[in-house]
Amino acid sequence: MENIEDLQNRLLAEIAAAADLKALDETRVAALGKKGCITEKMKGLGALPVEEKIAAGKKLNLLKTAVENAVEKRKNELETLELNRRLAEESIDVTLPVRPETQGRIHPVSKIYEEVVAIFGEMGFEVAEGPDIEDQFHNFNALNMPADHPARQMQDTFYIPNPDSADFDDSYVVRTHTSPVQIRTMENKKPPIRIIAPGRTYRSDYDATHTPMFHQVEGLVIDKTTTMAHLKGCLYDFVRAFFEVDNIKVRYRPSYFPFTEPSAEMDIGCKKGKDELKIGEGNDWLEILGCGMVHPKVLAAGGIDPDEYQGFAFGVGLDRLAMLKYGIPDLRTFFESDLRWLKHYGFVPLDESSMTGGLSNNGGLAR
Repeated sequence: MENIEDLQNRLLAEIAAAADLKALDETRVAALGKKGCITEKMKGLGALPVEEKIAAGKKLNLLKTAVENAVEKRKNELETLELNRRLAEESIDVTLPVRPETQGRIHPVSKIYEEVVAIFGEMGFEVAEGPDIEDQFHNFNALNMPADHPARQMQDTFYIPNPDSADFDDSYVVRTHTSPVQIRTMENKKPPIRIIAPGRTYRSDYDATHTPMFHQVEGLVIDKTTTMAHLKGCLYDFVRAFFEVDNIKVRYRPSYFPFTEPSAEMDIGCKKGKDELKIGEGNDWLEILGCGMVHPKVLAAGGIDPDEYQGFAFGVGLDRLAMLKYGIPDLRTFFESDLRWLKHYGFVPLDESSMTGGLSNNGGLAR
């Protein structure tokens, strides 16, 4: 009969030679199963004398432990080998494109941003930026909006509590327009000033033409001689270049904005049909932006003497410009991250907008 030492050497050799988990389990069952060789030897201990039973039982327990440990070790080795094999077979080259398209698309808002910057940059405007989270002074007070102004109501504005003050007047706001950039520019730069301030703005509104987050660009010119005539000429040159219509009709209607006086809204000529809108044709009118001469109180709030300086300001929605120029019917689709929509309305990358190379005609719609 095979002795315990020889049995251990044989079993350990079979365990080490197991090529896969199935073979290993067969070896385990043959040694430790109900009819396994070690189990059978355990059953035969009862027929031995007491002294031999104790010695043999100790050796069999050591054998059983050695076999169990060897099985567990080999099992871990085989599982690791199997995992590495699967990883090698199922590997994915992440450097390859996941879709047939080899080129992405530029979002219409990004394209409009480039076009607006290109046009006003040609006129000598600089791009100015400011924080999205504003204090109420820069967002409201300095822009001649008193505490009871409707624009400051909570249903229109996103307020953020000030952790250092329980006073509501000290709370912050997510800026409702990019006009605070005008105030910050006046505080930090001496006239003459000629800037545009494009960026994100936030209001509590949501429908086909309004979203809680949208994009605006505002312009500011301050010096000693600027007049309303300069404002009208600047905006006319802008809409003519932006819509790429040489003889576009425009008109100005009196309006009210707390930060300008006098204030006006600018309309452009268009032709409205049931399923189309043509800019520069027909006898219809379309409101496009608000503008006016900077209010003396706003100049004073920005640290500029209104008796010595004057200027004009204007503001227009970048998303609205994109809707008008590229025929996009619903503003909400701008922010839904639909790649099919972006493929249809997006622009080919690397074709930058410029006054010399062209605006929208340079890249063209991707569709």
